[in-house]
Amino acid sequence: MAIKITDECINCGACEPECPNNAIYEGGVEWAISDGTTIKGSFTLLDGAVLDADQRNAPVSNDTYYIVPNKCTECQGFHEEPQCAAVCPVDCCVPDEQYQETVEQLMAKKNSLHI
Repeated sequence: MAIKITDECINCGACEPECPNNAIYEGGVEWAISDGTTIKGSFTLLDGAVLDADQRNAPVSNDTYYIVPNKCTECQGFHEEPQCAAVCPVDCCVPDEQYQETVEQLMAKKNSLHI
């Protein structure tokens, strides 16, 4: 499953540079699938919606750092554990129960983001 950042986030920013998928953004910053990936053209999100990879999307959070579930692979294929959780000083990077994914699904997502 994807990782989420809880309201306990202190906005230290330690997690953002650790994400191999560039799935972590500062609160209030718009995100795009193409940020930090090799995706060009259209991309299908987890909910089946299709958008242009360069399209800027509304922030998931305006107040704290956030993780885009469509880009989070729990660092599968890159590291042994989610790096955001490993570096978080307040343990606010936790599994997101809304996005239940198997290791195979996470690896497929990773492969689709980095072709």
